[in-house]
Amino acid sequence: MIFSGIMTLLEGIAAIAKDDVFLATRNYVFEFSLTGWGWIHLILGIFIMLAGFALFKGAVWARIVGVLLAGLSMIANFMWLPHQPWWALLFIALDALVIWALCVAPGPLRD
Repeated sequence: MIFSGIMTLLEGIAAIAKDDVFLATRNYVFEFSLTGWGWIHLILGIFIMLAGFALFKGAVWARIVGVLLAGLSMIANFMWLPHQPWWALLFIALDALVIWALCVAPGPLRD
């Protein structure tokens, strides 16, 4: 989750800076500006990264928050598909792996 959060954060920074690596799309259902998407990814990346650090401390709430944030990240990356298709598909798969790992992690949970 920490890696996913950092990469999502960097993706948001690149979108806010209006980097030239993004595709310009027209007539897409989820029509936000590139800067708007950048802020969404930046904020989502910060929260994902913080939840990842909380998992190392053994916080029970971090698993639940992690699953919710990874689900939100999957939705955001699905809607991000027209701008960066391969990158978005990679992170949809990574978020699915994170959700699976958080749901089947062995061992007792600590408060």
